[in-house]
Amino acid sequence: MKDLKANSQHSADLFNRPRFLILVMISAFILFAFLLSACSGNLPTSASAASIVHVSTSATTASTAAGYPVKVFFSRYPESVSTNFSAVYAVDRISSTIAVGTFALQLLIAGPTLSEQQAGYFTELNTMLSGPSNCSAPRPVGGPDFTLTLDKKGTVTEPGTATVKFCRSLTSPGIGADARVKAEITATLTQFTNIKKVVILTKDGHCFADESGKDLCLN
Repeated sequence: MKDLKANSQHSADLFNRPRFLILVMISAFILFAFLLSACSGNLPTSASAASIVHVSTSATTASTAAGYPVKVFFSRYPESVSTNFSAVYAVDRISSTIAVGTFALQLLIAGPTLSEQQAGYFTELNTMLSGPSNCSAPRPVGGPDFTLTLDKKGTVTEPGTATVKFCRSLTSPGIGADARVKAEITATLTQFTNIKKVVILTKDGHCFADESGKDLCLN
């Protein structure tokens, strides 16, 4: 009788052991699946956060480096050549300095970009300048192309008038080029509300493009 009970208990143990192992394996599988799901679910959140930080950083950099928007006025072919010498057309630039008038004239001398040239924009100013600057003092060389003085007509105080005096020699190819350059400089400077009138002088102090020789721009 004891042998029969022992056999029965042994058989029950053998029967229950596989079920216990199966339950352990199922539990382990469910736990693994849950952990895998949790890890997978966190990936998009991390990627999104990284994108937000990247965009925010880029936006801050762009805002800091924006500078001051200005316009530079160029002549344009064929209108400024065959129709109206004084016709000028604006392109957008960003000034890195608050001295926007000087910066805009520097960019006028630098000329249009390659794509702007292909669209017909041009200036003869950069080819008219030659020789060393006589505004380099106290340095022996390396002076600027021009000086810009506000509220002056030459050496005389005149509110609202800006005087551009070139520091290098100007060689003009003709009255058409003179008219175009004068229009480009005037339009580029009068975009600023504190400049109503522009006087342009050569390095010798004479009125630019004054065929009369009487320096009428200083009258």
